Amino acid sequence: MLRIWTLCWLTLVWILLWGTVSVANIVSGLVVALVITVLLPLPPVPVEGRLRPLSFVVLVAYVTWSLVVSSTQVAWLAIKPGRIPPTAVLRARLDIKSDLVLALAVNVINLIPGSIVLEIDQTRRLIYVHVIDVGSQRAVDRFYRQTATVERLMVAAFERDSDWQGARA
Repeated sequence: MLRIWTLCWLTLVWILLWGTVSVANIVSGLVVALVITVLLPLPPVPVEGRLRPLSFVVLVAYVTWSLVVSSTQVAWLAIKPGRIPPTAVLRARLDIKSDLVLALAVNVINLIPGSIVLEIDQTRRLIYVHVIDVGSQRAVDRFYRQTATVERLMVAAFERDSDWQGARA
């Protein structure tokens, strides 16, 4: 079923790229989709745990709030008079077991303005993040608190220990 969905999705993308729906575009889109899925298959991603709806809602609310607050802070840094705030690359450890949840957490951290993940050390579960405005210990501590909160909410929403069967448990 997933392969059929992938073929349909890739064919739709092909048709949208060409801009017209025609028999030739549909057939060529299917051919391209088949070539992509057969010659360039994606590795399987193990998915464990369960989605916890209430925890997920809390995660979405936190990310939404963080987007508003961080966007305001970054906007203020951009327009306030004075020197440019110092930046740094900070390292944070994430105790997330699943590679999929780790990728989701990195995306959440990237979505929050003022930080961008530069590197992920998958085996040691470390992320290296470029952070704007690290001019005080309070600002650095805020980054680490924010990262710890994202990690805690991701674990609560997707991978509680009782659900985990993976090798990293």
